[in-house]
This record gives sequence, structure tokens and C-alpha cells, in this order.
Amino acid sequence: MKQVVMVGPRKSEVVDVPIPEITDDQLLVKVTYTGMCHSEWYPWTVAQPGELFGHESVGVVARCGRNVTGFKEGDRVTGLGGGGLREFIVMEPEKVVHVPDNLKDEDAIVEPLACLLSAAVKMPLTTLGDSVAVVGCGYMGLGMISLFKAMGYGDIVAVDIRKEALDNARRFGATETYLPEELPQEYILDWKAIGAPDLKRDGHKTDIFGIGFPNVMEFTGTESGLQLAGEMVCAHGRMGIGGYHNDSLRTIDYKLWNFKAMDTINCHERRIMYEAGLCGRIMMLLSRGIWNFTGVTNHIYSLEEFDKGMEEMEKHANGFIKGAVRCD
Repeated sequence: MKQVVMVGPRKSEVVDVPIPEITDDQLLVKVTYTGMCHSEWYPWTVAQPGELFGHESVGVVARCGRNVTGFKEGDRVTGLGGGGLREFIVMEPEKVVHVPDNLKDEDAIVEPLACLLSAAVKMPLTTLGDSVAVVGCGYMGLGMISLFKAMGYGDIVAVDIRKEALDNARRFGATETYLPEELPQEYILDWKAIGAPDLKRDGHKTDIFGIGFPNVMEFTGTESGLQLAGEMVCAHGRMGIGGYHNDSLRTIDYKLWNFKAMDTINCHERRIMYEAGLCGRIMMLLSRGIWNFTGVTNHIYSLEEFDKGMEEMEKHANGFIKGAVRCD
């Protein structure tokens, strides 16, 4: 079978390897698509020979171990597992769910959606119709916007440095969209605002509870995006960090965060079985149209084009939102 293997930074090759064997408790899955995740972009830029990428696979059961129940050959499945840039992968039944008939394979790439749903659990809606801001409107930010809409948030304000991303945010449920430099004054509670005359009542100091948002989600993965998200939180508000900050250290104004008495929540999840438990629920939400987040994967690559896909993801080239590698 074919498999993508790294030969060095930003450079992969497709090699022939044996189809893996399974135990009595595993599934052999013929992969149709493996999603491209931005969390793997930086590791790809510094990759060592022999490294494998791809952890967002969907496909068809090719063989079942004799102890496996609930699955049969020919079932369409999606789930959690690594090394997915290949024609066949071994998957654990407890980390796999069926794909509903009304979902396309490329819409059933479940791993990133499990990350979003687990983030939503950490940022629960406390009051129906409450407002929220999302900073960063790439694939994950768009998914969060659509999920917040499904959860019952009211005003959903989206911020990004790209106008194209803001157009996408409107498509998935944002009620207001802004470039950072266009944000209204009343949406930013920074040191300038804290010491300034009140924005609504001339002659008074700023009402720190009337500026900013009670809920802010960051999905930029950059220091500047993290700083802006922190500035948009109101006093005693909360900020969820969903961006993947894995390329270098971050310098933030924690003095400001401390003054605001704001909550900061790391919205990433490391309990793989917890995320696996969310996958079936996600398939239900998508198939019933409760979570309206399909038709988003808009760039498809062959195994040989993996590096091209990573480069286009880096540059958001040609309207890139979400990429996937066709593996069969």
C-alpha cells in the first residue's frame, strides 16, 4: 500500500509498505480521506526523516478482528487515530463510530469536531442569547461559530485579519464581523479604555463591566491574536484558548488579565477516550442538521500532493478553509 513518510522539513515522499496486520480486537480500515490539521503544520516544517502525519481519518472497514462487535466489513467509519496518510490503517473499535448515510466522507472527518465539542463543554452557555466573540476564523473558528449558534448564543462577533475569513464567518452564523483595526471602542477593554473617560457617559471613568464580551474564544494560534482576544474580554468575563500555540513561547499582558479578574480556559483536550465518546454524538448532530457545519472541506489532495496542501493551508491559498488528502 501507499503511505506518506517525511524525509525532512517540509518534504515528504510516498512509499510502498505492507498492509498492516490487525489483532483480534482491532479494525483494518481502508482510508478514503484524512483531514489536514493546522496543529501539524509547525511539526511538518521541522519534520525529521521517517515521521508520519495525519490523525483525522475516515474510511471503510476492510477487515474485523474476531472479537470485534458492532462493525462489519463495508461499514463507513470515522474516528481517532494517527498515521492516517496511507491507504489502510489499524483502528481501535472504541475510538471509531459509524458514518450516517446522509453524510459525505469528507464531512465526517470527526477528530477536529471532537476538539470543538470538547471546547464547547468548557465554554458552556450560561444565559440563552448571551454574546460571544470569536477571534480567528479559520476552519476551527468557523466550526466554533456554527456550534455557538446551535448552542443558543445570540450576538456572535467574529474577528479576523482576512476579509475572506469574515465572509465565511457570516456564512456559518456570525452576526457581526470585523478586521481588528475596525473593532468598535466598546468591544475593547484595554489599559487605554480603563483609564479613559467613559465611552457612554462623558465625564465619568470607564464602566469596566460595560465594555468587552463576557465570552471570547481565541482560534488564531498567534501571540497577537491571543493578546487581542484578552483585550476583548470584559471584567469577570472568560476567554477560551482554542488556538494551537505550538511553535514558540507567547508573551501576554497578564497584568491586564489579572486586573480584569477574567477566567482563562485552555480548551484543548488530552483525554482521547473522552473525545472518542463525543464522536457518535457529533455524527448525530451533523446528520440531523442541528450542527450546521458541512461542505467545509474545499481542498482535496492526493497522497503525493500532501506538501502542496500544507503550503496552501499555511497561506490560505485559493480560498482554503479545510483540506483533506484522498487516500484510496
